[in-house]
Amino acid sequence: MEFAVVSLFPELILAASSHGVCGRAGDRGLIEVRCTNPRDFAPDVHRTVDDRPYGGGPGMVLKVEPCRTAIESAKGGLPEGSPVVFLGPQGRIFDQTVARELAELPGMVLVAGRYEGFDERLIESVGDDEISLGDFVLSGGEIAAAAIIDAVTRLLPGVLGDDASAEQDSFSEKLLDCPHYTRPETLDGMQVPRVLLDGNHREVSRWRLKQALGRTWARRPELLAQRTLTADEEKLLQEYKAEASEAGTGRR
Repeated sequence: MEFAVVSLFPELILAASSHGVCGRAGDRGLIEVRCTNPRDFAPDVHRTVDDRPYGGGPGMVLKVEPCRTAIESAKGGLPEGSPVVFLGPQGRIFDQTVARELAELPGMVLVAGRYEGFDERLIESVGDDEISLGDFVLSGGEIAAAAIIDAVTRLLPGVLGDDASAEQDSFSEKLLDCPHYTRPETLDGMQVPRVLLDGNHREVSRWRLKQALGRTWARRPELLAQRTLTADEEKLLQEYKAEASEAGTGRR
Protein backbone atom coordinates (compact mmCIF):
# COMPACT_ATOMS: atom_id res chain seq x y z
CA MET A 1 0.00 0.00 0.00
CA GLU A 2 1.32 3.43 -0.95
CA PHE A 3 0.30 6.54 0.99
CA ALA A 4 1.13 9.95 -0.44
CA VAL A 5 0.36 12.79 1.96
CA VAL A 6 0.13 16.42 0.87
CA SER A 7 0.92 18.52 3.92
CA LEU A 8 2.53 21.76 5.04
CA PHE A 9 4.00 19.84 7.97
CA PRO A 10 5.33 16.56 6.53
CA GLU A 11 7.50 15.92 9.58
CA LEU A 12 4.33 15.23 11.61
CA ILE A 13 3.28 12.48 9.21
CA LEU A 14 6.70 10.91 8.90
CA ALA A 15 7.21 10.85 12.67
CA ALA A 16 3.83 9.21 13.32
CA SER A 17 4.24 6.58 10.61
CA SER A 18 7.79 5.55 11.48
CA HIS A 19 6.97 3.81 14.79
CA GLY A 20 5.01 0.79 15.95
CA VAL A 21 2.90 -1.18 13.50
CA CYS A 22 3.35 1.35 10.69
CA GLY A 23 7.08 1.56 11.22
CA ARG A 24 7.47 -2.22 11.07
CA ALA A 25 5.23 -2.41 8.00
CA GLY A 26 7.38 0.21 6.30
CA ASP A 27 10.59 -1.62 7.20
CA ARG A 28 9.16 -4.80 5.64
CA GLY A 29 8.06 -3.03 2.47
CA LEU A 30 4.35 -3.56 3.13
CA ILE A 31 3.59 0.15 3.08
CA GLU A 32 5.31 3.26 1.78
CA VAL A 33 4.58 6.71 3.17
CA ARG A 34 5.86 9.79 1.40
CA CYS A 35 5.00 13.45 1.72
CA THR A 36 4.69 16.39 -0.63
CA ASN A 37 4.72 19.98 0.63
CA PRO A 38 2.66 22.55 -1.33
CA ARG A 39 5.19 25.22 -0.37
CA ASP A 40 7.65 23.55 -2.74
CA PHE A 41 5.31 24.51 -5.60
CA ALA A 42 4.62 28.11 -4.59
CA PRO A 43 5.85 30.54 -7.29
CA ASP A 44 7.09 33.33 -4.99
CA VAL A 45 10.19 33.64 -2.85
CA HIS A 46 8.12 33.52 0.34
CA ARG A 47 6.59 30.14 -0.67
CA THR A 48 3.08 31.51 -0.14
CA VAL A 49 0.29 28.93 -0.16
CA ASP A 50 -2.59 30.89 1.39
CA ASP A 51 -4.49 34.14 0.98
CA ARG A 52 -7.33 36.12 2.54
CA PRO A 53 -10.85 34.76 1.99
CA TYR A 54 -13.22 36.45 -0.43
CA GLY A 55 -16.12 37.95 1.48
CA GLY A 56 -13.96 38.77 4.48
CA GLY A 57 -13.68 37.01 7.79
CA PRO A 58 -10.87 35.65 9.95
CA GLY A 59 -8.13 33.27 8.91
CA MET A 60 -6.55 32.38 5.61
CA VAL A 61 -7.56 29.97 2.84
CA LEU A 62 -5.24 27.56 1.03
CA LYS A 63 -4.81 28.54 -2.60
CA VAL A 64 -5.62 26.27 -5.51
CA GLU A 65 -2.47 26.52 -7.63
CA PRO A 66 0.32 25.34 -5.29
CA CYS A 67 -1.92 22.74 -3.63
CA ARG A 68 -3.19 21.32 -6.91
CA THR A 69 0.33 21.06 -8.32
CA ALA A 70 1.46 19.30 -5.14
CA ILE A 71 -1.46 16.87 -5.35
CA GLU A 72 -0.75 16.11 -8.99
CA SER A 73 2.91 15.51 -8.17
CA ALA A 74 2.01 13.19 -5.29
CA LYS A 75 -0.52 11.24 -7.35
CA GLY A 76 1.92 10.84 -10.22
CA GLY A 77 3.91 8.25 -8.31
CA LEU A 78 0.94 6.15 -7.22
CA PRO A 79 -0.66 3.10 -8.86
CA GLU A 80 -3.74 3.47 -11.05
CA GLY A 81 -6.90 3.63 -8.98
CA SER A 82 -5.42 5.64 -6.10
CA PRO A 83 -7.95 8.34 -5.09
CA VAL A 84 -7.32 11.85 -3.81
CA VAL A 85 -8.85 12.08 -0.32
CA PHE A 86 -9.28 15.45 1.34
CA LEU A 87 -9.32 15.52 5.14
CA GLY A 88 -11.83 17.97 6.57
CA PRO A 89 -14.93 18.35 8.75
CA GLN A 90 -17.31 18.26 5.77
CA GLY A 91 -16.30 14.71 4.85
CA ARG A 92 -17.93 11.39 5.65
CA ILE A 93 -17.05 10.07 9.09
CA PHE A 94 -14.10 7.70 9.23
CA ASP A 95 -14.83 4.36 10.90
CA GLN A 96 -13.75 0.74 10.63
CA THR A 97 -15.96 0.17 7.60
CA VAL A 98 -14.27 3.04 5.76
CA ALA A 99 -10.87 1.75 6.89
CA ARG A 100 -11.65 -1.64 5.32
CA GLU A 101 -12.78 0.08 2.13
CA LEU A 102 -9.54 2.05 1.89
CA ALA A 103 -7.46 -1.05 2.66
CA GLU A 104 -8.66 -2.56 -0.62
CA LEU A 105 -7.06 0.27 -2.62
CA PRO A 106 -3.56 0.15 -4.13
CA GLY A 107 -2.77 3.55 -2.66
CA MET A 108 -4.16 7.00 -1.93
CA VAL A 109 -3.34 10.68 -1.70
CA LEU A 110 -4.31 12.13 1.68
CA VAL A 111 -4.56 15.94 1.55
CA ALA A 112 -4.17 17.61 4.95
CA GLY A 113 -5.61 21.09 5.30
CA ARG A 114 -4.63 24.01 7.53
CA TYR A 115 -5.96 27.44 8.45
CA GLU A 116 -9.57 27.92 7.28
CA GLY A 117 -9.29 25.06 4.80
CA PHE A 118 -9.08 24.81 1.03
CA ASP A 119 -10.44 26.95 -1.75
CA GLU A 120 -13.54 24.91 -2.62
CA ARG A 121 -12.52 24.82 -6.26
CA LEU A 122 -9.51 22.68 -5.34
CA ILE A 123 -11.73 19.95 -3.88
CA GLU A 124 -14.13 20.18 -6.83
CA SER A 125 -11.36 19.91 -9.43
CA VAL A 126 -9.18 17.10 -8.06
CA GLY A 127 -10.93 15.50 -5.07
CA ASP A 128 -12.33 11.97 -5.18
CA ASP A 129 -13.36 11.68 -1.54
CA GLU A 130 -13.52 13.72 1.66
CA ILE A 131 -13.15 12.19 5.12
CA SER A 132 -13.53 13.53 8.66
CA LEU A 133 -12.39 11.95 11.93
CA GLY A 134 -15.48 13.29 13.69
CA ASP A 135 -17.33 16.32 14.94
CA PHE A 136 -14.48 18.22 16.53
CA VAL A 137 -11.88 20.73 15.37
CA LEU A 138 -8.20 20.01 14.75
CA SER A 139 -5.52 22.53 13.85
CA GLY A 140 -4.83 20.61 10.66
CA GLY A 141 -5.34 17.37 8.79
CA GLU A 142 -2.03 15.76 9.70
CA ILE A 143 -3.38 13.96 12.76
CA ALA A 144 -6.29 12.69 10.67
CA ALA A 145 -3.91 11.49 7.95
CA ALA A 146 -1.75 9.67 10.51
CA ALA A 147 -4.82 8.03 12.05
CA ILE A 148 -6.07 6.82 8.67
CA ILE A 149 -2.65 5.45 7.73
CA ASP A 150 -2.43 3.56 11.01
CA ALA A 151 -5.99 2.15 10.85
CA VAL A 152 -5.64 1.06 7.21
CA THR A 153 -2.16 -0.40 7.68
CA ARG A 154 -3.41 -2.71 10.45
CA LEU A 155 -5.84 -4.28 7.99
CA LEU A 156 -3.27 -5.11 5.31
CA PRO A 157 -2.32 -8.80 4.95
CA GLY A 158 0.87 -9.72 6.77
CA VAL A 159 1.16 -6.50 8.78
CA LEU A 160 0.10 -7.90 12.16
CA GLY A 161 1.82 -10.93 13.60
CA ASP A 162 -1.58 -12.65 13.78
CA ASP A 163 -4.13 -11.59 11.14
CA ALA A 164 -6.88 -12.52 13.60
CA SER A 165 -5.81 -9.54 15.72
CA ALA A 166 -7.36 -7.12 13.22
CA GLU A 167 -10.54 -9.20 13.02
CA GLN A 168 -10.94 -9.07 16.81
CA ASP A 169 -10.25 -5.34 17.23
CA SER A 170 -12.94 -3.04 18.56
CA PHE A 171 -15.49 -1.99 15.91
CA SER A 172 -14.56 -4.86 13.56
CA GLU A 173 -18.03 -6.29 14.07
CA LYS A 174 -19.63 -3.02 15.25
CA LEU A 175 -18.81 -4.02 18.80
CA LEU A 176 -16.39 -2.71 21.39
CA ASP A 177 -13.68 -5.11 22.43
CA CYS A 178 -13.97 -7.30 25.51
CA PRO A 179 -11.80 -6.70 28.61
CA HIS A 180 -8.29 -8.15 28.54
CA TYR A 181 -6.11 -9.39 31.39
CA THR A 182 -2.54 -10.60 31.92
CA ARG A 183 -0.37 -11.62 34.87
CA PRO A 184 -0.50 -11.35 37.85
CA GLU A 185 -3.71 -13.23 38.54
CA THR A 186 -4.52 -10.99 41.53
CA LEU A 187 -3.77 -7.26 41.61
CA ASP A 188 -4.79 -4.93 44.44
CA GLY A 189 -7.49 -7.42 45.39
CA MET A 190 -8.90 -7.57 41.85
CA GLN A 191 -9.12 -11.04 40.29
CA VAL A 192 -8.87 -12.15 36.69
CA PRO A 193 -12.28 -13.65 35.76
CA ARG A 194 -12.27 -17.36 36.54
CA VAL A 195 -13.48 -18.33 33.04
CA LEU A 196 -10.20 -17.06 31.56
CA LEU A 197 -8.20 -19.34 33.84
CA ASP A 198 -10.06 -22.61 33.38
CA GLY A 199 -8.83 -23.46 29.87
CA ASN A 200 -12.26 -24.04 28.32
CA HIS A 201 -11.89 -22.27 24.96
CA ARG A 202 -15.57 -22.49 24.13
CA GLU A 203 -16.52 -20.77 27.40
CA VAL A 204 -13.77 -18.19 26.93
CA SER A 205 -15.14 -17.30 23.48
CA ARG A 206 -18.67 -17.12 24.86
CA TRP A 207 -17.54 -14.87 27.75
CA ARG A 208 -15.63 -12.55 25.44
CA LEU A 209 -18.59 -12.15 23.11
CA LYS A 210 -20.92 -11.47 26.05
CA GLN A 211 -18.55 -8.81 27.39
CA ALA A 212 -18.21 -7.20 23.96
CA LEU A 213 -21.98 -7.09 23.52
CA GLY A 214 -22.50 -5.79 27.04
CA ARG A 215 -19.83 -3.12 26.84
CA THR A 216 -21.24 -1.88 23.55
CA TRP A 217 -24.75 -1.77 25.02
CA ALA A 218 -23.49 0.12 28.07
CA ARG A 219 -21.08 2.53 26.39
CA ARG A 220 -21.93 2.82 22.69
CA PRO A 221 -25.56 1.73 22.22
CA GLU A 222 -25.73 3.41 18.80
CA LEU A 223 -23.23 0.83 17.52
CA LEU A 224 -25.39 -2.03 18.75
CA ALA A 225 -28.38 -0.53 16.97
CA GLN A 226 -26.52 -1.00 13.68
CA ARG A 227 -26.06 -4.72 14.27
CA THR A 228 -28.63 -7.49 13.90
CA LEU A 229 -28.09 -9.85 16.83
CA THR A 230 -28.34 -13.59 16.46
CA ALA A 231 -30.47 -15.48 18.94
CA ASP A 232 -27.36 -16.56 20.83
CA GLU A 233 -26.03 -12.99 20.93
CA GLU A 234 -29.37 -11.72 22.23
CA LYS A 235 -29.26 -14.36 24.96
CA LEU A 236 -25.72 -13.37 25.94
CA LEU A 237 -26.67 -9.69 26.05
CA GLN A 238 -29.64 -10.42 28.31
CA GLU A 239 -27.32 -12.41 30.58
CA TYR A 240 -24.95 -9.45 30.71
CA LYS A 241 -27.78 -7.04 31.56
CA ALA A 242 -29.03 -9.32 34.34
CA GLU A 243 -25.52 -9.67 35.80
CA ALA A 244 -24.96 -5.91 35.55
CA SER A 245 -28.26 -5.21 37.30
CA GLU A 246 -27.42 -7.65 40.08
CA ALA A 247 -24.00 -6.05 40.52
CA GLY A 248 -25.43 -2.54 40.44
CA THR A 249 -23.65 -1.59 37.25
CA GLY A 250 -24.96 -0.82 33.81
CA ARG A 251 -24.88 1.98 31.30
CA ARG A 252 -22.43 4.79 31.99
